[in-house]
Amino acid sequence: MDYLKYDNCNNQGVDAKQRYTKMREAIKKTRRPMVYSICEWGQNKPWDWAQDVGNAWRTTGDINDTWAKMVSIFKKNLPLAAHAKPGAWNDPDMLEVGNGGMTPTEYRSHFSLWAIMAAPLLIGSDLRKVSAENFQTLLNTDVIAVNQDRKGVQGKQIKASGGLYVIAKPLADGDVAVALFNENADARRISTTAAEIGLSGAARYRLRDLWSKRTTTSTGAISADVPGHATVVLRVRKG
Repeated sequence: MDYLKYDNCNNQGVDAKQRYTKMREAIKKTRRPMVYSICEWGQNKPWDWAQDVGNAWRTTGDINDTWAKMVSIFKKNLPLAAHAKPGAWNDPDMLEVGNGGMTPTEYRSHFSLWAIMAAPLLIGSDLRKVSAENFQTLLNTDVIAVNQDRKGVQGKQIKASGGLYVIAKPLADGDVAVALFNENADARRISTTAAEIGLSGAARYRLRDLWSKRTTTSTGAISADVPGHATVVLRVRKG
């Protein structure tokens, strides 16, 4: 495939919307399919105008391989869920998984949060140097499937308090993916319900943990003891 990431560097003061729209027209003239990634770092609120200009737009400044930066970018990108749709995505920048600045647990959170936010999963590490454990994070097909779900909905914050987040993403087959994210350094219990995440009317629910691969059942309660800096990702199904 063709992929163009168009930066806004050295823009000579030209309006960003004008520059990116002009490039869109140039791409159309090539008569070949191309992924067009707008990279002006969220400075001109592209989520308000870029849906029919490009396929993705950066929502923040550049990421780096630290827990603090990753979490800060997550917090900026999460509230923009309403602006994403199939073919037009909020882009919180590349994945740092495997670069060495975070722990394997923190990298799993990074991957999980980007996946449930329907962000482009662009690997930003040298795969020849990624540890086996971190490589397995990048290969989690269950989490990737949540990201790539054809319904094309970005996960939305259901609730957040004290560094504990519940994020829900409805899926095309009627399931709902739920991320339980613990920003704190110590373990915490995070809870929600089937009704809160948009599923109701069933006597029983099946909860599939996409990291541990364990399946449990519930009458509606959804909760987990989440280690510090960790994220539990569940795929919740009626019946």
